[in-house]
Amino acid sequence: MGRSAGMFESLKGGGAAIALDEIEISILRSLAVQMLELIGPGDPEPAEDADPLAALFAEGPSEPPSDPALARLFPDAYGSPDGTGDEGVDPAEVTARAAEFRRYTENDLRARKREDALALVRSLDVLTPAGDGAAVLELTGELPLRWLGGLNDLRLTLAARLDITEDDESAALFRLPDDDPRKPMVMAYLWLGGLQESLIETL
Repeated sequence: MGRSAGMFESLKGGGAAIALDEIEISILRSLAVQMLELIGPGDPEPAEDADPLAALFAEGPSEPPSDPALARLFPDAYGSPDGTGDEGVDPAEVTARAAEFRRYTENDLRARKREDALALVRSLDVLTPAGDGAAVLELTGELPLRWLGGLNDLRLTLAARLDITEDDESAALFRLPDDDPRKPMVMAYLWLGGLQESLIETL
């Protein structure tokens, strides 16, 4: 497989592959581990005599997270963030619906995002760079979709930290001087976007 500027390429039997150097592996792993810390630990293993139905209907939080990055990862399902489109709707009703939806879906969503981040870490941990410091990561089965979800979550988190909104090109951020402390985070955000786009194209 050719290097092709460190972007994902299709595998013949299905899936995707990418050549990563040691620095890229380290950056991706570090970001994924930070993502796991941000999302938090999973629920403890249920006791052997625990009611499986009770676990199935366990309630999650009803309030949105206070951390802006978590709020981006777990947005309200009802109402728009800026309030546009909510005219004529009782704000209390929007809040109540959002709380109810969050209570029954956030735990599962957190578990899925945790599994995606874990998939990134586990995939990277088995890579063994060659003499030139590069290793080829091959994603097959469900891994390409796990990686797609994980890369998207990493970008959302960095966007929240950089205060980039979905419809904001933030051209000024991309022209930051090299000594700006946000520069490495902006470069990582752009790089992850390229990885995500190339992975989508292979699927």
